[in-house]
Amino acid sequence: MRQWPNDCFFAWVESEINAGRSVRFRMKGGSMLPFLREGRDEVVLFPCREDELQPMEAVLFRYRGCHILHRIIRRQAGRLWLQGDGVCAVHEECAPSDVVGIVRYVYVAGRREEVSSWRWRWKVRLWRCLGSGRSLVLRCMRRCG
Repeated sequence: MRQWPNDCFFAWVESEINAGRSVRFRMKGGSMLPFLREGRDEVVLFPCREDELQPMEAVLFRYRGCHILHRIIRRQAGRLWLQGDGVCAVHEECAPSDVVGIVRYVYVAGRREEVSSWRWRWKVRLWRCLGSGRSLVLRCMRRCG
């Protein structure tokens, strides 16, 4: 598998999205556990409109010179609050104009799942409802491998 420096890769991602095309890439990092695992799972990113940027949607966005894929947890006063599924204590804020694209499909262990399906959304909502209990579950998951 070919690896690119992050700045080159995300410049290419933004150019594809700006041209109206979708982009599929493998996850890097553990901030989207338990739903997406580094090196195994892939996301398919699509162009989006500002009105599609609603809580529970996963998006790729620019933040302090980096690109991050996290979930929108709140929309307030023209700002988006975002947090990874595997992150319990901190969040990021950005303007809707910082969003590069929205996740429509994921490939979990090679199997395609639509993130708009009732099953996927139910799992995400249940996970978010655990609140601070997520950190305990995540610690157990990381220990067990």
